[in-house]
Amino acid sequence: MTDASDEEWILSEGQVLSLLDWIRQQAGGSRSVYPFLATLAEGALRPSEGRSLRVRDVVLRSDGSGELRAGHRGQARVVPLRPGFAMFLRGWINDAGLQKDDLLFPGVRGGRPAVNAYMGLWEQAQEAVLPHDELLAWRLGEPVDILREFSLVRWLRLGVDVATVAELADVAPAWLALRYPYCFRLEATEIHWERLAQATRLPEPIDR
Repeated sequence: MTDASDEEWILSEGQVLSLLDWIRQQAGGSRSVYPFLATLAEGALRPSEGRSLRVRDVVLRSDGSGELRAGHRGQARVVPLRPGFAMFLRGWINDAGLQKDDLLFPGVRGGRPAVNAYMGLWEQAQEAVLPHDELLAWRLGEPVDILREFSLVRWLRLGVDVATVAELADVAPAWLALRYPYCFRLEATEIHWERLAQATRLPEPIDR
């Protein structure tokens, strides 16, 4: 069963940008943490998908467009990248000296980024950036999965077709409706009851 998320739990775009900017300035030796987390937010990726990405999974075209080829449990999908983010990844790959078979976000020792490496910075960023008031302090300590949730809600609120969001995120449309019911609220409208009755009227029974 899918649990509905609280609308107040979802980070705002400003909060996500502030969290990522704080991490960018603090990453130090863990250079790949910032681009890793930024890519989770950009493509609504699961952390496990981001950790498994290789340079060859990034398609960067000469016209500035790009896409990521992510996979989960043997199911592959393509996630388009905005031109600005495609340029960011191009710069990251070049600056880090990565080759096509390398992990896109290698850890300090060259393997997949350690969970404790990026979670440590993420938790510090939450403490530094997010409000600590009584209403919202309960959001502190949330894992980086919240970046995926943020992106899915953002896409839905921007009016992206539900089927498209579901395909990009590798979930069912029904899952989105159950998880984020506040993205599917209809504005109160005046119902034309007579027209509705005509549209849904069943054929009159035929006397035999």
